[in-house]
Amino acid sequence: MLRYFTAGETHGKCLTVIIEGMPSGVEISLDEINEQLAKRQQGYGRGGRMKIEKDTAEILSGVRGGVTLGSPIAIKIENRDWANWESIMGTETANNEKSVECPRPGHADLTGGMKYNHRDLRNVLERASARETAARVAVGALVRQVLKPFGIEFLSHVKRIGEVEDTADFTAADFFEKVQNSPVGFGDENAAQKAMEYIDKIKSSGESVGGIVETIVKGVPAGLGSYVHYDRKLDANLAFGVMSVQAIKGVEIGMGFGVSEIPGSKVHDEIEYSDDFHRLTNNAGGIEGGMSNGEPIIVKAAMKPIPTLYNPLRTVNIDDKSEHKATVERSDVCAVPACSVVVEAVIAFEIAKAFLDKFSGDCMADVKAYYDVYMNRIKNF
Repeated sequence: MLRYFTAGETHGKCLTVIIEGMPSGVEISLDEINEQLAKRQQGYGRGGRMKIEKDTAEILSGVRGGVTLGSPIAIKIENRDWANWESIMGTETANNEKSVECPRPGHADLTGGMKYNHRDLRNVLERASARETAARVAVGALVRQVLKPFGIEFLSHVKRIGEVEDTADFTAADFFEKVQNSPVGFGDENAAQKAMEYIDKIKSSGESVGGIVETIVKGVPAGLGSYVHYDRKLDANLAFGVMSVQAIKGVEIGMGFGVSEIPGSKVHDEIEYSDDFHRLTNNAGGIEGGMSNGEPIIVKAAMKPIPTLYNPLRTVNIDDKSEHKATVERSDVCAVPACSVVVEAVIAFEIAKAFLDKFSGDCMADVKAYYDVYMNRIKNF
């Protein structure tokens, strides 16, 4: 089974991740991993740390000569800011120079301190930080390379930043080219300009802003996931993966909550056959009964505003219980474009996991053989 574990703190020495379950024989491009890491650091409204960190991945094990061995893969991403934090975050000796006693509303600070009995809430925020998502982006960029030979493609964009919505049609031929060139991940250039102006306004008031991101996965064969077991349903696992991303508060598949507003005849996708089965619409977002149905998989996620505000909210000092303003950590005003990269990465992992569960094999030759047999069978269904 494909799985991974991350470790590391936001101001620690490095982030590390171990990926288990990759078959042997997968060609790995380190450049593709670093490309995704660089995309995660971009976007209008990012904070000062993006000027410090230039994330690059180092593969420590499980790959030889650019090809997976079938053994666990270890990846390291160094924190360049570690030099400024070594005395504070050292594993053997550490001082309390930047201890945190005033938890931020909306963050893990207070509850995490209560759960693990930390009186210095830095012990919580260092791990709860979205800095951890750099490791998950590396995972997504790695595992999607097992899917590349099968024509599975991942595309993401930002649908909304605060009150500004991108209404451009993602099916337009040049949509994703425009997204790649947009500082906010929009396909509509006029809307992008409005979004940047809105971010500037939010920043000037000491606020932060969230938004909605959307990922489209093309080329997924019908039959990934299961209707038989609740924990193997593809939409359930996608929702789990996306909800595990810091600051995500809602997930929709296809029409999502819109299905509650209109009659069934306008929700369910009619089926047609010409050479193969396909749907006339895709309101289900590519998933029916917990399984991929061969149409593009469409997932939307809602990101809340980042809890660190430069005009901080009221809180309580956990030591003397006095009223205080929340701690201010270096942070972003808007990280929604970066969020689209992270969400795409966790979706890539869940698709790769479901794919390798379906077409299991210890090496890519076996995976491909099983895939070819299955695809030929369903083509003649």
